[in-house]
Amino acid sequence: MTVQLLTPEGMFAPVPYHHVSIASGARQVHIAGQIARDAAGNPVATGDLAGQVAHALRSTARGLAGAGASFADVVRLRFFVTHWTPDKYDDFVAGIERVVEELGIPQPLPPLSAIGVDYLFEPDVLVEVEAYAVLD
Repeated sequence: MTVQLLTPEGMFAPVPYHHVSIASGARQVHIAGQIARDAAGNPVATGDLAGQVAHALRSTARGLAGAGASFADVVRLRFFVTHWTPDKYDDFVAGIERVVEELGIPQPLPPLSAIGVDYLFEPDVLVEVEAYAVLD
């Protein structure tokens, strides 16, 4: 196994992700920030945080697959969410849950950060997702 996900005893719980990932491979895969755009660059799920999260994760999966990887190889996810407030949490999680099975995303999730930002690529972009994976 290239990636081992764990949450050591005594770390903050429960959270929907692991706090630690251990990677034993030699090949690193870095997926640039993915946003809610289709292959032609057209906006997807305008005004819908859950829809944009799901779409960005699908694009992330395409990037991983292009490098011969999958979400099973991901050691870290980073989400940037515009104008973050705690009331957005349910929509944020709903977007992830929408594609967990479809994309084979481990549960609990790999270590992740959700970072609130003022602005992303264009005004309609609500979320951007980066992924880091390790392969044998």
